Amino acid sequence: MLLRDLVHEQTGTFFEDDRTDLMLDKLAPLARARECASLLDYYFLLKYEPEGKGEWERVMDALSVQETYFWREMDQIRALVDILVPAWFAKHTAPLRIWSAACATGEEPFTIAMVLQEAGWFDRAPIEIIGSDASGSALEKARRGVFRERSFRSLPAELKTKYFQSVPQGWCIDPKMLVRVRFHRANLVAPAEIAPFSTAPFIFCRNVFIYFSAEAIRRVLASFHKGMPAEGHLFVAAAESLLKLTSDFELREIGDAFAYVRKVES
Repeated sequence: MLLRDLVHEQTGTFFEDDRTDLMLDKLAPLARARECASLLDYYFLLKYEPEGKGEWERVMDALSVQETYFWREMDQIRALVDILVPAWFAKHTAPLRIWSAACATGEEPFTIAMVLQEAGWFDRAPIEIIGSDASGSALEKARRGVFRERSFRSLPAELKTKYFQSVPQGWCIDPKMLVRVRFHRANLVAPAEIAPFSTAPFIFCRNVFIYFSAEAIRRVLASFHKGMPAEGHLFVAAAESLLKLTSDFELREIGDAFAYVRKVES
């Protein structure tokens, strides 16, 4: 199917035959809004028309999965804060960058910021946290820092009280935490867009590869490998094994968690 293949090429997301109708349901309103007579016309707009470039931002918003929450898969974040960050600053004085790729509405990078704050790292060392996503609407929500109850299903109650304030729209994160994360729009399968962030020694890219084809995952991993320093750490979700997809990273156990470590080139 032409439209499905184009979406895969541009976003990495691949819809199997039994999920193609879901993709079409999400894109049909966009096609109608552009007064396209059919989805085939919408395909031609996206692929060939000058205004197609801007239209891809709306496609990204329509296809984005914004289901996430605070304190998700915490073993990896604990390993980062308790083991890897101390090891980093034992060898470096330069600022440490942590990149949360495909961060959706921001719960993951804010969780990292809260754990670093609890451990006192922001008072001791320069740390930069970047959150990126292909969806502009998701990033707008992240920058506002206002969250609904569903985002707090795993966050300890005392931390919710400490770092959030009730507002009419939900719960607003402490401004001191809000400024700890900088958000940028970036499409993971566009090397030029992620190049400024892929030099981070610690990358979280969790719960996104489950929507990608193997070919798209390899493209993203190649970009990560190109930018990351030797011994850089890549965290993916527990259900996302990369062992059959790349030889550029090796799986290592760190504390109670696992990470893919960029191999040192010989």
